[in-house]
Amino acid sequence: MSALWISHVTVTDPQAYKSYATRAVDIIAEYGGVFLSRGGAHRQLEGTAHERHVVVRFPSLDAAEKCYNSDAYQAALMYAQGASERQLVIVQETQ
Repeated sequence: MSALWISHVTVTDPQAYKSYATRAVDIIAEYGGVFLSRGGAHRQLEGTAHERHVVVRFPSLDAAEKCYNSDAYQAALMYAQGASERQLVIVQETQ
């Protein structure tokens, strides 16, 4: 069953965060991730506001988690740390 990787991000260092994003795109694709939304228009209705929201569909919960835990993604993620405030959740889709 497919899963959604949902990330809420406030970028604090755009140049460093761009280095993360450039690297992460290819890694996410390697694990079957397909971007459904990358920072598009949004309306904050509840909770803590973030400037950017990213939704990626993976073939499975396991694929999404393997991507996140991969050495390549963790290396890319180092560019986002200190360059953003992030929340990330992986949610299995219901069919």
